[in-house]
Amino acid sequence: MAGLAGVGVGAAAVGLGVERESSDAEPARQTVEFYGRHQAGVITAPAAFANYIGVDLIDLSSLSGVLTLWTQDGARLTQGVPALADPEPELATAPSRLTVTVGVGPRVFDDPRLAGRRPSWLKPLPAFSIDRLQDQWGQTDLLLVIAADDPVTLAHATRILTAEVRTIARVRWVQRGFRTARGTQPESQTQRNLFGQVDGTEQPGNSRYDDLIWDDGAEQPWLAGGTSMVVRRIAMHMDTWEELDRGNRELVIGRNLTNGAPLTGTNEHDPVDFAKTEGGLPVIPASSHIARAHRRADHEQYLRRAYNYDEPPAPALPGQEPDTSNTGLIFSTVQRDPVRQFLPSQQRLAEHDDLNVWTTPIGSSVYAILPGATEEVPLGGSLLNGR
Repeated sequence: MAGLAGVGVGAAAVGLGVERESSDAEPARQTVEFYGRHQAGVITAPAAFANYIGVDLIDLSSLSGVLTLWTQDGARLTQGVPALADPEPELATAPSRLTVTVGVGPRVFDDPRLAGRRPSWLKPLPAFSIDRLQDQWGQTDLLLVIAADDPVTLAHATRILTAEVRTIARVRWVQRGFRTARGTQPESQTQRNLFGQVDGTEQPGNSRYDDLIWDDGAEQPWLAGGTSMVVRRIAMHMDTWEELDRGNRELVIGRNLTNGAPLTGTNEHDPVDFAKTEGGLPVIPASSHIARAHRRADHEQYLRRAYNYDEPPAPALPGQEPDTSNTGLIFSTVQRDPVRQFLPSQQRLAEHDDLNVWTTPIGSSVYAILPGATEEVPLGGSLLNGR
């Protein structure tokens, strides 16, 4: 997986732009604008909590109705206004930087009305030898990502937006994630994942978003202003990871635990020197995670927006020792073209990465994140109208 520590098991505030965000209000009243050329929740600084929700359409012809409902209530909820038929309106008054982000999966384009509009990259990732994918975390027709700094706000928005489409769509899975809470560390400080590693050091700079993140509409004009999102669910094997001593953990990753600096540097963002040796051996092992994930070309960059998960451990099978945790990462990335930008590093990691002993991908899906909406044109308007 492109991303535990080093290049990150997740995304940090560093390198993420803040879109149309009100920062002068008290935390509970802060809002992120829903309408715009791009959807919020893509380059917006990640909120503390997120629900990644995979949804399947009962009938493909219902797409327009689902997107219209999510637009009208997403626009209201993100601004602290109750949904149109909100049964608990008091829960909507503290938006806490709520964002609602919507993507579509490959099957949506089986609708004859959308023939020829599927982006060439919108397809499942190839099978990797390290994958142990579970159907319960697989590809869905739609992706709904709801994020907020308050879990009550998040739960309320999730209930509203999923319940209102229950007659035309079915929730297949919900992946609940969390990050370091806002206010517990400086905004510029990189978060840590549950392996204890500083997580998400390398991110493309804001100046690269137009060529690395946002689609320009060259292949599919309707997608201009949108992007792609890959969602990989990565199980982290805490019991065996914690058997490693500190030095070996750092060699597996290629960075130190104290501040995330590469083993050849002093500070987190120091350049990585893969050629440096000590006693005739590379200081950073060639098989370490950072060495395998490091980009080989400029275009192999993408924005990491990952969340930790920590669920109750599954019951042990007869004769097996029970796991003490069910911990991992919702590793999501955004990029203009996942085949060109994301796939190369994933292939290298699957071929060999020391970290593979302690991590296992158990879910994988790919989505086209729709361009933003306006008050006149809901999400998906350009796709459904063919422009």
